[in-house]
Amino acid sequence: MEASGSDEVDKLKTKFMSAWNNMKYSWVLKTKTYFSRNSPVLLLGKCYHFKSEEENDPAPVGSGWAGENEHVVIYGNVEEFRRDFISRIWLTYREEFPQIEGSALTTDCGWGCTLRTGQMLLAQGLILHFLGRAWTWPDALDIENSDSASWTSHTVKKLTASFEASLTGERTPKVPPSILKEPRRTGSEDEEGRNELCHRKIISWFGDSPLACFGLHQLIEYGKKSGKTAGDWYGPAVVAHILRKAVEEARHPDLQGITIYVAQDCTVYKADVIDKQGISAGLETTEDKAIILLVPVRLGGERTNMDYLDFVKGILSLEYCVGIIGGKPKQSYYFAGFQDDSLIYMDPHYCQSFVDVSIKDFPLESFHCPSPKKMSFRKMDPSCTVGFYCRNAQDFERASEELTQDLIKRGETEE
Repeated sequence: MEASGSDEVDKLKTKFMSAWNNMKYSWVLKTKTYFSRNSPVLLLGKCYHFKSEEENDPAPVGSGWAGENEHVVIYGNVEEFRRDFISRIWLTYREEFPQIEGSALTTDCGWGCTLRTGQMLLAQGLILHFLGRAWTWPDALDIENSDSASWTSHTVKKLTASFEASLTGERTPKVPPSILKEPRRTGSEDEEGRNELCHRKIISWFGDSPLACFGLHQLIEYGKKSGKTAGDWYGPAVVAHILRKAVEEARHPDLQGITIYVAQDCTVYKADVIDKQGISAGLETTEDKAIILLVPVRLGGERTNMDYLDFVKGILSLEYCVGIIGGKPKQSYYFAGFQDDSLIYMDPHYCQSFVDVSIKDFPLESFHCPSPKKMSFRKMDPSCTVGFYCRNAQDFERASEELTQDLIKRGETEE
């Protein structure tokens, strides 16, 4: 009887915490992020300027964006940056998904942010692998037209119902995403149609169900070997190893040509990487595997060392960078760019309703972030994981040479 009573208390505590977190993370934060018109903005290897080459207006611009790369510099086109940023896949807290095995949890609010940022990093690697860096989502700019008042009203009703249902043990009925526009329907024969099918397939691999190969349920299973369970907080290094295991265990035929290597003690052993990229016995292809390199690092002691700022900027300026898992203490963000001394990131701390990605033409809008966030590099937690994508052994050799030369150059400059 005593044990049974304890179980009931634990279940009630779980329901209460889930309800509280759903309320805490369900508000739509429409705060504007301001960018300078005078400074370039970098986004995963692409550089954007708000000013045209002839423009001399020094006025700042609100809710803007930009990035830097010596090969790709785009002047005076804010919309191109917005399209590029929104096209990145955004994974956030979700609620009302199938219960996680071994727990009473149907949401990851309050504890799953690092797993979500890890998903975003892996998703960007898959975008590069299947669609390329030049790909953008044709509907990206349309989600900016969603009415914020409707979002807020919808959120209030949802969180109130969620709170009441959590206390009574009932599940909240799903609210149709009436404010979302109908998904595009294009012919599967043209390039845009094929890209859209691939886009949907990638997102479906991150669905919140036990069957999704990179979904939260599977990642938690792989995390158990690291002593982690549902409800625990996951660090960037642990998530790197969880992602490696998830990709290695993925059985989808489209994923057999890609693998993950996690650096040991901040060291990438080229022989080990080349070995992982080698032809697997069961593969019919004669090409090397593509590889995502994950490097867990610490950028200082108790606080982030500002000496690493230029190095982080250099990393995010590379066309084969897939982002950085980092953030503040106990708050993980997905860093994808920078302007001046501020990092640009996507925030997973926003609770959205479960989306069944097994349904044909499931809504895509909630998987794309409508606005960027900025954070001073000084506030960044020193622990992070950096990601790179290399399509083949030649790309890896080129990336290794570039990174090595960059480190040597920066070392000589500091001396």
